[in-house]
Amino acid sequence: PHTQKFWDDAAPMIAITEKHPFLVSMVDGTLPDANFQYYVLQDALYLVEFADCLNRLSKATSNEQESKQLQHFAKGAEEAEMSLHNSFFQQWNISAKGVTEMPNCLLYTSYMKRIVATKSYAHGLATLLPCFWVYMHVGKCMLKLREELGDSVDRSPKFDAWIDMYGGDDFEKEVTDYRAIVEAACEAADEQTRKEMQECFNMCCKLEH
Repeated sequence: PHTQKFWDDAAPMIAITEKHPFLVSMVDGTLPDANFQYYVLQDALYLVEFADCLNRLSKATSNEQESKQLQHFAKGAEEAEMSLHNSFFQQWNISAKGVTEMPNCLLYTSYMKRIVATKSYAHGLATLLPCFWVYMHVGKCMLKLREELGDSVDRSPKFDAWIDMYGGDDFEKEVTDYRAIVEAACEAADEQTRKEMQECFNMCCKLEH
């Protein structure tokens, strides 16, 4: 599959992300709550833009089924994922209102929006794929590490909830379905477009890190 080639090309970068200290410290319970709070606030801002990009792509295709699927994914980002973030906000007694995107978040969302707005439907699809696929992958890695550590560590329930969402079967199905849309776009694209899609995918794998 073309999407597997995308992944294989970006594999060295993804392997580094798997071992990111932030993710590892979530699983071993050593991540300070303030660091997680900062991440969740920034991720909430990111999800708004991510959902917007999905909705824009849903309007850019004449394929009715794909359009509906993309709207479904946008709704998932706006509701399912944000419901987790909002549950954290309630526990912290805060909200994302008035919070601004920090440089790393702004760089990622700006890149996504630029590609979706100025490049083809296929380019846009490839650009959003890492957010789905890399999150699922690190979620699975974190599940495995959590199993290996067992009861030897004391971990915040918030961290477990995050791991359960992104390492879970429901999110994996979303990723599989989204990847199928990207695969279809690859099949319809010419070699140059596929090369550029790979570049978009690679850039967003870097931005995920």
